[in-house]
Amino acid sequence: MSDTKAPDASRRSERSRRAIFDAALALVSETGYARTTIEGIAARAGVGKQTIYRWWPSKAAVLLDAFLDLAARANEALGGTAESEIPNTGDLAADLKYVLRATVDEMNDPAFDLPTRALAAEGIVDPELGARFTEALLEPQLRYYARRIEAAQAAGDVDPDADPRIALELLVGPLHHRWAHRTLPLTHGYADALVDQVLRGLAPRS
Repeated sequence: MSDTKAPDASRRSERSRRAIFDAALALVSETGYARTTIEGIAARAGVGKQTIYRWWPSKAAVLLDAFLDLAARANEALGGTAESEIPNTGDLAADLKYVLRATVDEMNDPAFDLPTRALAAEGIVDPELGARFTEALLEPQLRYYARRIEAAQAAGDVDPDADPRIALELLVGPLHHRWAHRTLPLTHGYADALVDQVLRGLAPRS
């Protein structure tokens, strides 16, 4: 009786998915969204084109899942899970600085920066694509901020009349503006100063 084990299909599939995600992100970084193709992704990943079409209906669907996977891996590196909320240690400033510093590190990482810029540019000219990526990637993260601010309001640390959506946009908007336009460097010091400035404006009224 042979001791040879049958190939682990699930492990093989996971390796193929990882290769496809890595290839998709690399190509969109190097050539832009418009020039990235299913054929190119397949060739770069070393898989057949039919393998990709078996799992995804389009190039946009591949890239969406690749970005979701990239974000999940970044969160895991910080010790979180897919459902991780913004920390609530009771110190709102410290919690927000922790998250914004991590965001700065992510924006400065070429593995995130280059493909994100390519897709952000394409999302401007293709509103449907932009809306899909906003709904799947950006909005879930923004809801974490909203819930943390709402918790701070309940604890009396933030003006109860403040709009949580506007408050979170005051935090993340300047980061994205500086990143998109490269006006000035993105640093931890900038993230800390941003939190301090915004929380002064959100402080409860006496």
